[in-house]
Amino acid sequence: MAGVGGDGQLRLLGAWPSPFVHRVRVALHLKGLEYENMEEDLTNKSDLLLTSNPIHKKVPVLLHDNRPISESLVIVQYLNDAFPGAGQAILPADAYDRAVVRFWAAYIDDKFFAAWIKALKGTTEEEKAAATADTLAALETLEEAFAELSGGKGFFAGDAPGYLDVVLGGFVGWLRAWDKVAGVKLLDASRTPLLAAWAERFAALDAAKGVIPDPDQIAEFAKGLQARMAAAADPAAASN
Repeated sequence: MAGVGGDGQLRLLGAWPSPFVHRVRVALHLKGLEYENMEEDLTNKSDLLLTSNPIHKKVPVLLHDNRPISESLVIVQYLNDAFPGAGQAILPADAYDRAVVRFWAAYIDDKFFAAWIKALKGTTEEEKAAATADTLAALETLEEAFAELSGGKGFFAGDAPGYLDVVLGGFVGWLRAWDKVAGVKLLDASRTPLLAAWAERFAALDAAKGVIPDPDQIAEFAKGLQARMAAAADPAAASN
């Protein structure tokens, strides 16, 4: 990506399957910022990650001139504010509009993500089914939000992607792969046609290409993760 002179070194500690890392990388690309992408092994976290994010010990962490910023929503807002002259604005300038998109960003993490991660990590079919139903309900609510916020245009922010596009867009790789993971199509054009079309549009952005993983790649990772979690939860399996 094109660099912006004089703004200091940017390094991103991340992991390729993480939807939260995807958010930050797309935001960096939308801002046209040059950065070093540093892939973490989350089974053997680096000292740099542990010292940069000692509270949560998670990715993503953005290092700007060696100063760490953690949590994907915080990082995206930081990039918008720290580099106002670079690329495109991600958050709206109007205070009310900012409040609205922050509300929906919180909904995405508190409702959609919370349900979806239970569907991924559920230990029983009943638990997975209930979590999947909650995930689909959250997506239907986001479909209504898209209809209102987009004004009939291609993105939550209108003609070009903005904050909510980045926030939900981090999950596009997982959403597109979910039928391969769990046999359920989350992005169903018959249920949420606006979001289904938006996801394809988002994945086709130059800023998202090379960031959003291929569905088969995500599905393979997810199945491996589920197998490891199942083995960890089964004492008999763990002793073999």
